[in-house]
Amino acid sequence: MPTYIYETTDDTKPLRRFEIKQGFHEAPLQADPETGELLRRVISGGYRVIVRGGSIGPSVGSCGSHSE
Repeated sequence: MPTYIYETTDDTKPLRRFEIKQGFHEAPLQADPETGELLRRVISGGYRVIVRGGSIGPSVGSCGSHSE
């Protein structure tokens, strides 16, 4: 089940951001379950994994300088 990030939309109040697990087919939340404030779902960039060193041979997307 994916985790979605939501944030409140009322500019007159402090921003509140939280995560909640929902199924793919569930409709996005419209109101904060705790306060009833209006919400929007935040689109995030996802995750990226960087593996450095320890491999033998060329690696794809390696970072840093190479000494030859």
